[in-house]
Amino acid sequence: MAEIELPRSAHAFSRADRTQLGLWWWTVDHWLMGATLALIGLGVLLSFGSSPAAAFRLGIPFAFHFAVRQSIFAVGGVAMLLGVSVLTPRGVRRAAFFIYIVTIALMIALIFLGHNAKGATRWVEIAGFTLQPSEFMKPALIVLVAWMFSEGQKGEGVPGVSIAFCLYLLAVALLLIEPDVGQTVLITIAFGAAFWMAGVPMSWVMGLGGTAVVGLGSTYFLFQHVASRVDRFFSHDKTLDTHQVDRAAQAIAHGGLFGQGPGEGIMKREVPDMHTDFIYSASAEEYGLWLSLILIALFMFLTLRGLFKAMRLSDPFEQVAAAGLFVLVGMQAFINVAVNLDLMPTKGMTLPFISYGGSSMLAMGLTLGMALALTRRRPGAYAPAGRKKAGAFE
Repeated sequence: MAEIELPRSAHAFSRADRTQLGLWWWTVDHWLMGATLALIGLGVLLSFGSSPAAAFRLGIPFAFHFAVRQSIFAVGGVAMLLGVSVLTPRGVRRAAFFIYIVTIALMIALIFLGHNAKGATRWVEIAGFTLQPSEFMKPALIVLVAWMFSEGQKGEGVPGVSIAFCLYLLAVALLLIEPDVGQTVLITIAFGAAFWMAGVPMSWVMGLGGTAVVGLGSTYFLFQHVASRVDRFFSHDKTLDTHQVDRAAQAIAHGGLFGQGPGEGIMKREVPDMHTDFIYSASAEEYGLWLSLILIALFMFLTLRGLFKAMRLSDPFEQVAAAGLFVLVGMQAFINVAVNLDLMPTKGMTLPFISYGGSSMLAMGLTLGMALALTRRRPGAYAPAGRKKAGAFE
């Protein structure tokens, strides 16, 4: 029998495939991409359980209004993830520069034209879509400061550290004007991680840490909503309003090991943000401890494997930028889960890929897309085992 020759399309994704798509497939980290896609899929699945209660509370006749929208956001998030992951490191830098400029301009415009909700002005309405610019500013900032740190290491007269601090301080100032203390804390942690991984002297790191602690403490006296949340967290006074965190804790306890079943949770009917900031608690009630542990394990795997890959990179910029992006995602997930477990004051921060929201989904797709692009296997991208961390401020 004559051998049948397969069409060229049948050989797609073979190691001999030198097309751009083939090169991307064999250089991107499949485990990191798989964990990210799993989280996006879980986010869509869980939105179908939380959507009916949220729609009823807001008077929306279609019970799965939020689930359908989250599915659309997920498609956009996947497209963002895959589209950005094909970029070269230079392309990531250029994209970060453009995104930072645009988002900073939008954050300035928020002061005059922003949409106020829950006492904060964080959103801008564009063609009927509510966009939160600070969500996209975060990954762009981390990439830019990593770029500046690496330029400062070259000793060619570029004041990289000074420029990085100016970029960071501008972002912090605009966040505090909104105000958004939670995002300020998050980017400060990610900025500090990038600062430390760039190889700066420990005295500088300690100085930044001390300044951050003093700055964070001062928000208690500068912002009434911060003081209120901290007081509720530390006080045992039953007259204080702790409705959300109390119901979140009850939902987790009610779920037990295997949960009440999909759609059978009752606490989501009593908490306004169960489909956003408290989706972890709503999911724990319906699916139980086992799903909660899977979510935590996925975020831990994504962060730790990402950091492992990042620290093996040979280029200082790629190393610091990738590590900072994975720290950004990991810390946001940690803060959200900690709030749900009543381990820290409420922050109003989403659980990446799981909480409902278009800005959060697209921005997380951008963040992980950049991280995947930077950690792709390229000639000379990874240093030999045992090599000293690239770059240092001497």
